[in-house]
Amino acid sequence: MKRLFRFLIPPKEWILPVIILLGAITGLTMYALVESKAVSYLSDDPKTCANCHVMTPQYSTWQNSSHREWASCNDCHVPQDNVLKKYAFKAKDGLYHASVFLTRGEPEVIRMKEAGVEVVQNNCIRCHKDQVTDARLSGTIENHFENRTERKCWTCHQEVPHGSIHSLSSVKYYGKIDEEHQETVPQWLSKFLKEKESDNQKDKKDE
Repeated sequence: MKRLFRFLIPPKEWILPVIILLGAITGLTMYALVESKAVSYLSDDPKTCANCHVMTPQYSTWQNSSHREWASCNDCHVPQDNVLKKYAFKAKDGLYHASVFLTRGEPEVIRMKEAGVEVVQNNCIRCHKDQVTDARLSGTIENHFENRTERKCWTCHQEVPHGSIHSLSSVKYYGKIDEEHQETVPQWLSKFLKEKESDNQKDKKDE
């Protein structure tokens, strides 16, 4: 242990530069954690998903859907098997999302990767197991049980819960974003929503 300790201690002439470097790294790391609201990602608060403004349409459409009363983002998009699997998936997905956002590589139309598709499908079945396995539905649904669990749920339920258009343009179909969430809405999008609301009011008056 003493040898290891001596090995880690820099020569006297390097002590000050090393202290400055470590201080800078620590400061930048803390700044990045605060600016990215890193701690918030440990929670299940849906607003966390809209820390990145490109997810504002997804947040807005979910907020105006029936799922809002029953399921948060994590209930659908994160494994619910066990705690370790849940946070491992959140960490992996979060690092990927952060890297894409920092490199400005996000597409206008956001689609799930294969791993995310599997998680959402499993969670659909988990929450709606009674409907999926109800034998009485066999008389009204043409497909057999295996197809009800193996086929993607959104093959039929295409507008649940984010609407039929998964892009920035989808926001205009869902009206205003709640005041509590305004801090995640970029200025240009907030202006667009206000103009759209004003146009809708004018159209109603004309009618």
